[in-house]
Amino acid sequence: MSMSVPAAASDGPSHGPGHGQSLNAVLSELRPKLHRFCARMTGSVIDGEDIVQEVCVKAIEAAADGEAVDNVEGWLFRIAHNAALDFLRRRNRQRAALSDEAADMIADPTADADRLVAAAASLRAFMALTAIERSSVILMDVLGYHLDEIGFITGSSIPSIKAALHRGRARLRELASESDERPWPALSAAESARLSEYAALFNARDFDTIRDMLADDVRLELVNRSRMKGKEVANYFGNYAKVRDWHVTPGLIDGQPAVLVREGDDPSVPPSYFIMLEWADGKIVSIRDFRYARYVVESAGVAALPS
Repeated sequence: MSMSVPAAASDGPSHGPGHGQSLNAVLSELRPKLHRFCARMTGSVIDGEDIVQEVCVKAIEAAADGEAVDNVEGWLFRIAHNAALDFLRRRNRQRAALSDEAADMIADPTADADRLVAAAASLRAFMALTAIERSSVILMDVLGYHLDEIGFITGSSIPSIKAALHRGRARLRELASESDERPWPALSAAESARLSEYAALFNARDFDTIRDMLADDVRLELVNRSRMKGKEVANYFGNYAKVRDWHVTPGLIDGQPAVLVREGDDPSVPPSYFIMLEWADGKIVSIRDFRYARYVVESAGVAALPS
């Protein structure tokens, strides 16, 4: 059953996708905005994208079951909010060292100054806020929602949201005045050499050698587009062979090794997107290419590595 998308109701977000759009169209339009929220809730652009994918699956399944929704945008953000909290609870359970209080840290509108602070805050900074502080500040100061809309998404009362905004904004202002010089974890010499070799082969268009590096059961995800596995992954490199206006370098995305992709070879130009690789027993077992999800890099902590 297809899902209608009526105009926003008065008890939730009133801006955004309008009447008559299909659910897929709404998801496509809101995906970058959902990612900005989820990345800041989790402190990671990669985990944020995983949650966005979960939101899309849950929304499509609900539509197939015939669930009636009057306010699709608010409904999607409510799914995203709950999915982010579930993710953080799972992650906190896996980190046995966290205290009970930390387990809740799942990462009067005054305005412009607070919005500027929130917009400039790193993903790491948001992780210093509790769940309700984080979601309230992100939804109001980063994404522009109003108090009643935030209440609809989070299920919290207006007084609770106001208090969370006050505490969260104060904490972000404190953090903004401090220097965040914590380094990302260093790659091992082997990891760095492997990433540099892959980038060099990619730039040389030596895709035959790269194909020889793939495991038999390699998995490929073109994020926001398609998935492949096994022998069919070899065809993926053909698309890159046809285009000449890109250059890759080894780097870090939120501290994780990645191949940074630029349009052109000017190293001063920010990467347009990135590719993440996973290795096992000297073979590539997973490729995650964000070519069709370029919004992800916008919130990422990006660092270049020596080629």
